[in-house]
Amino acid sequence: MSEPNTNPPSETNILDDVEYTFTQASSGKRFGNYLIDRISLLFVWNYVLYKPNVALLTLIYKYTNSKELLYVCGYSIAITFFLFTLAIMESVTGGKTLGKYITRTRAVNQNGSRITPKTAILRCLCRMVPFDIFSALGNPCFPWHDRWSKTYVIDESRTSLPPAELYR
Repeated sequence: MSEPNTNPPSETNILDDVEYTFTQASSGKRFGNYLIDRISLLFVWNYVLYKPNVALLTLIYKYTNSKELLYVCGYSIAITFFLFTLAIMESVTGGKTLGKYITRTRAVNQNGSRITPKTAILRCLCRMVPFDIFSALGNPCFPWHDRWSKTYVIDESRTSLPPAELYR
C-alpha cells in the first residue's frame, strides 16, 4: 500500500510559459528621435535661454577680453544644456525623450528592464565622445553610447515585455 501524497500541488505561474522579446528600433526611428530631440532642444535654447546665455557670455567677455575663453564657455554651456536635458528626460521617463514618445521607442537595459537615472546620465556622457553620431550608422543601429552603457533603444510596438518593466 502506498502512502498518500501529502505534498501540496505545485503552484504554477500562468506567465511562466510566456516568452518576452524586444526588438531594436530601426535606424529610421533612431534618426527620427535624433531630429525631433535636436529640433525641440534648439527651440528651447533659442526662445527660452538665448537672452540669459548672451548676457552671461557678455559678462565673461567683458571681464576676460578673451575670445578663446568666450568660445570655450559658450560651447560648454550649450553641451551641458543639451546633455543634462536629455539625461533628465530619460531619467524621469524611464528612457524616453520627446522623439522617443513620438516614434514609440524607449531606451532599456540589455535585459529589457527600465533604465535608471545613473544609466541615463552614462548614456548622455557617452554621447560626448567625438564621432559617436557616426557610430549610429548601419542597420541595426547600435551606437557607442548604447554599447558602452549596455542599453538598447527598442520599438515598443514590436516588443513584448512585461508591462511592469516598461511602465512602472
